[in-house]
Amino acid sequence: MNEERKSRIPHTYAIIFLIIILATVASYFVPAGQYDRVEENGQTVVVADSYQTIDSNPVGFFEMFQAIPQGMSKGSTIIFYIFLVGGAFGIIRETGTIEAGINKVVRKLERREKLLIPFTMFIFSIAGATTGMAEESIIFVPIGIAIARAIGYDAITGTAMISLGAASGFIGGMMNPFTVGVAQSMAEVKLFSGIGFRFSVYIFILSLAIFYVMRYAARVKKDPTQSIVYDLELKDKKQRELKGQDILPDFNIRHALVLLIIAAGLGINMYGVFQWDWYLTELTASFIIIGFAAGIIGGLKINNMFEAFVDGMKLVAFGALIVGFARAILVVMENGFIIDTLINSLASLIGSLPATLNVIGMFFVQVITNFFIPSGSGQAATTMPIMVPLADLLGIERQVAVLAFQYGDGITNSIIPTSAALMGYLAVAGIPYERWVKFVWKLVLGWLAIATIALVIAVIIGVK
Repeated sequence: MNEERKSRIPHTYAIIFLIIILATVASYFVPAGQYDRVEENGQTVVVADSYQTIDSNPVGFFEMFQAIPQGMSKGSTIIFYIFLVGGAFGIIRETGTIEAGINKVVRKLERREKLLIPFTMFIFSIAGATTGMAEESIIFVPIGIAIARAIGYDAITGTAMISLGAASGFIGGMMNPFTVGVAQSMAEVKLFSGIGFRFSVYIFILSLAIFYVMRYAARVKKDPTQSIVYDLELKDKKQRELKGQDILPDFNIRHALVLLIIAAGLGINMYGVFQWDWYLTELTASFIIIGFAAGIIGGLKINNMFEAFVDGMKLVAFGALIVGFARAILVVMENGFIIDTLINSLASLIGSLPATLNVIGMFFVQVITNFFIPSGSGQAATTMPIMVPLADLLGIERQVAVLAFQYGDGITNSIIPTSAALMGYLAVAGIPYERWVKFVWKLVLGWLAIATIALVIAVIIGVK
């Protein structure tokens, strides 16, 4: 049933290519127009009230296809950043440090199983917030389910501990290079700035998720028939043993040193961004050093290290190349001089809302867009070129526009069927999509409410 549903949903690249075609066709019908732009404090800023129509400049058929390599070229810095950082994390995963760390934590928490859910969700949230962990956490779902079942919970609980933990950090995105990093670079704001505000919202997002999962788990442990997947649990009853721990490596000194390298590397990156004005090139180089240092300390042979590096790049290829495809949309609209017309129309529409609610309109535009373009980096490349000048026209800080993208992109990934990570979790867990929706929809609504309130506050206090 999931395969049939998946086949009815257009591929993300197909959706983006359709948008490229629509943008090309629109260049023949939408009035061409331009805003004046000036340089202010290192940012290219749209001049309010400067919009004017100009002669039409429709995009030709061959020009439409030229826009794809042009988009790849314009997005090359971000594309290679995603590829190389993904490769570095591939090496880290190959060392087995993450699995060994989980094994050690599980053993430490024996007889204190109530702590297992918040601790696991916290650990995975940190990974989501700093490395953008999403699809990468799919491999841990079977382990989470085995552990959850062993202490009286169900497959939903085990899946939620991993997926919603990582999702909480991904939404918080304090140092997520694939969403916040990409969006801020496109918005021309300081990389990973506004981290304090993001951290505050992350605490609320994670706390609600932990409370939600723990309440469900307690209900299931008290009465197993309350499980949303009770019938499936009965079928798998014979397999409910702690075989998850048997496949996990023991935590050793090498793993401890790898964790130390990762922590030190992330600390240096944070210092470099805020004190040395590091940008994507410097961060990419730093992540490569972290990855190879982790591989050497982790005992990987040279061939294994580079195989893991390539495998890590393969995992992010979908999101990396989609940046170039999405940039092609911008290239078409720029060549046809219709992007400013679109910005002017959105400014008029959203600008009719009260000042503090303008950002809510931007937020829900991102929520809707996320259904069609669930790749965070791809969505950033598609929407930020429109949202940044729109924010300038509406008098909203660019940082707030990035926040609207960040929350609009991250929250619904835990419920939309176009999310590759979500469908991967459910496929591995054997949980039907509709059962998961029944479990998670109230949490998603809660997250949307938190984000809405946070964005209003961000506008009021002027987060920069």
